[in-house]
Amino acid sequence: MLLLFEQFLNGLQFGITLFLLSAGLTLVFGIMQVINLAHGSFYMIGAYVGAAVTAATGSFLLGLLAALPAAGLFGMAVEWLVLRHLYQRDHLDQVLATFGLIMFCNELVRIIWGRQPLFMDVPPWLAGNVEIVDGLLYPVYRLAVIATGLAVALLLWFLFTRTRLGMQIRAGASNREMVAALGVDISLLYTLVFGLGALLAGLAGVMAGPILAVESGMGESILILTFVVIVIGGIGSIKGAVIGALLVGLVDTLGRAFLPVLFRLLFASATADAAAASLSSMAIYILMATVLIWRPRGLCPVQSA
Repeated sequence: MLLLFEQFLNGLQFGITLFLLSAGLTLVFGIMQVINLAHGSFYMIGAYVGAAVTAATGSFLLGLLAALPAAGLFGMAVEWLVLRHLYQRDHLDQVLATFGLIMFCNELVRIIWGRQPLFMDVPPWLAGNVEIVDGLLYPVYRLAVIATGLAVALLLWFLFTRTRLGMQIRAGASNREMVAALGVDISLLYTLVFGLGALLAGLAGVMAGPILAVESGMGESILILTFVVIVIGGIGSIKGAVIGALLVGLVDTLGRAFLPVLFRLLFASATADAAAASLSSMAIYILMATVLIWRPRGLCPVQSA
């Protein structure tokens, strides 16, 4: 039972990381109608800047404070230089352009930081474990990641439902021509939305730094899971991103942890391990297919105006 609870918390932490990535991506696609394959590159930029500044200063907080504006400003520059010229173009053009950005960003970090992975230590004030229940010690840092993600979800909810800027963003998603006619600078609005999405991706990257190795190309593998999250949750929905990310995180983590144990009850060890590894890799895609059969627009689709 303790192992199940521990893996549940691991899945929750992984899901929160996916949410920080998927929140920005679902905003960009839902509001701006842009397919951005380079979103994982902002995750990578945040991780690299955070790791480099932390190594230079010895302060994780300074690394975090440097990574967020670096990812956000880099995202805004990408939107201004590249993506705003693709809004009226076909989605295939957007895919090709942002795929080119992936290769550019990967080579850029290799030029700046080299080909060797960077590693971040858990900050001393978040090191160690805490006893959640009797007999279960859990890393404080992973709990901090969960708390950070939940705080971001609340802030995004407040931004989009309780502020004037959020109202303008939602209106721009429904009818950009009308919003522009009312005097709102829609180009600036879209740049801010894209920068916010990149900033959230950078936050996910720097928070994942002490858990994973920081290396070139680290954004591509997690980007696939991020697209699965927004398809399950509903494109353009922050609430859907939360639910989808938690579902994907839990299904992936619990599947990898417990499917081998269950399969060994039925098959020989070698067969069980191979079958469990294959099925656990497919589990999130089976989940996505099941959700789409039930609700083709996702669990929390955004209502069209």
